[in-house]
Amino acid sequence: MASPPRLAGIELGGTKCIAVLANGSEIVDEAIFPTRHPQSTLAVLNAKLLEWNRIAPLEALGIASFGPLQLDAARPNFGSMLTTPKAGWSGASIAPRLTEGLDCPCRIDTDVNGAALAETLWGAGQNCDIVCYLTIGTGVGGGLVIGGQCVHGAMHPEVGHVRLRRSAGDEFAGSCPFHSDCIEGLVSGPALAARFGTPAQQIGNDDHRWSHVASDLAELFGVLLLTASPNRILLGGSVALERQSVIDAARSILVERYGSYLPYLSLVNAQQIIRLAGLGDRAGPLGSVALASLAAGADQVEPGQHR
Repeated sequence: MASPPRLAGIELGGTKCIAVLANGSEIVDEAIFPTRHPQSTLAVLNAKLLEWNRIAPLEALGIASFGPLQLDAARPNFGSMLTTPKAGWSGASIAPRLTEGLDCPCRIDTDVNGAALAETLWGAGQNCDIVCYLTIGTGVGGGLVIGGQCVHGAMHPEVGHVRLRRSAGDEFAGSCPFHSDCIEGLVSGPALAARFGTPAQQIGNDDHRWSHVASDLAELFGVLLLTASPNRILLGGSVALERQSVIDAARSILVERYGSYLPYLSLVNAQQIIRLAGLGDRAGPLGSVALASLAAGADQVEPGQHR
């Protein structure tokens, strides 16, 4: 049996970056760095990749980055950051800088698309045709995998910035600097702090304002089911993990609003479709490995040991 490919991955996040080395799908080494100015951040990540490459040549690199990103290979700024609220990162040349000194194929995508791909290969999205990975934390982002491929088109999915029907009586204006009351401006961690006037962790589950948050999430789940028809909507991020009662309420509202139209949507099925991501906090790093495996030309990626 052939040895698994030697792969490297970078998960580039808003607060920290994780560089991983993998044999196939098994992560064997990793390093964590704070996300600072792009010049210093990308330099230290590139240095780590070159170190691993000197020990033994890397066969492929996967980059799973926060966005928005330019993913059109025909564009001169391919692999770069587009306009982002992350200070100093607009226009940052991510893929070209990280691949300096490397002679191996590379694939770059959004962090949420990468996580959706990893969940499809190794997590709670296995054997599903369409998988959505939804992170609800510092921001709100959504990745979409259809038929084993990350979805791209004019750009990539920007689920966090859709604007939805608001809950009756909810007067919160929203906190997104671009769109005020898009879903990120309503239910992300910073949005919840603005809504409640204090960090959401300090607010009890019995506070009536959580009903507005549940309604917003139900609207988002409904839009995803009506437009992409995913077999799974897999949840990650601190807000999703810490407020299961709100997720439960959102499922119930979803079924109430759409169950009579979508024949498959019962409360039992909603619990199967909308669930926590199977890989937990490893979905991000493994997302970069999954992208590297595609860059290496692997048609089938075998399950491995994930730590």
